[in-house]
Amino acid sequence: MSLNTPITLTDPMLASNIDIDNVTHFLLELDALKRVNRRSYVTGTTRLENSAEHSWHLAMACWSIAELFDLDVNHEKLLKMALVHDLGEIDAGDTFLYADTRSDAHVEERAGIERLQSEHGNGIKDLNEIWEEQETGNSKETQLLKVVDRLLPFLLNLHTNGKTWTDSNVTRSQVSGAHMFIKDSFPSIYDWLAAQIDFATQQGWLIDA
Repeated sequence: MSLNTPITLTDPMLASNIDIDNVTHFLLELDALKRVNRRSYVTGTTRLENSAEHSWHLAMACWSIAELFDLDVNHEKLLKMALVHDLGEIDAGDTFLYADTRSDAHVEERAGIERLQSEHGNGIKDLNEIWEEQETGNSKETQLLKVVDRLLPFLLNLHTNGKTWTDSNVTRSQVSGAHMFIKDSFPSIYDWLAAQIDFATQQGWLIDA
């Protein structure tokens, strides 16, 4: 076969039933996640991280940690959950970890996922199920995802002089409480976080309360 010979990627009969306009519409719907700003600042800049960037960072971090620690997890399942983790924010927006309304955020996010699932150009048949697993499940993959999802914004705060924490008057007890579950699921990461919380408090980035 010549290197210039084109490869047919789809069955002509199957392709005839797919409207490419629907496909591209769905892809643009996904693109909207780039417009959702989070509260963490990108290191080395003065701008906020967006949710699409966070999703990429989350997937890469989960992948790396799973392999580095030789964890018994399904990598495909883990990466899929990381990629869909914040998709509901396209409709619901991002909810700050320490906001009073955080417990209600899943309602709007779930509705957003259902809307995306129903898109004619969406080829991910189990989008709802994957999102629900990362949101409410208790698998090893879900537990790792939740640990890394808390670790990353903490890390960004630590390397931007606690800017998000100081902007919002976040307290030491709030941060400690939000990360306490990691003590059981990933002790070595928790011990590191606890030491960094002490450091951030000493620097005045967290209110000592």
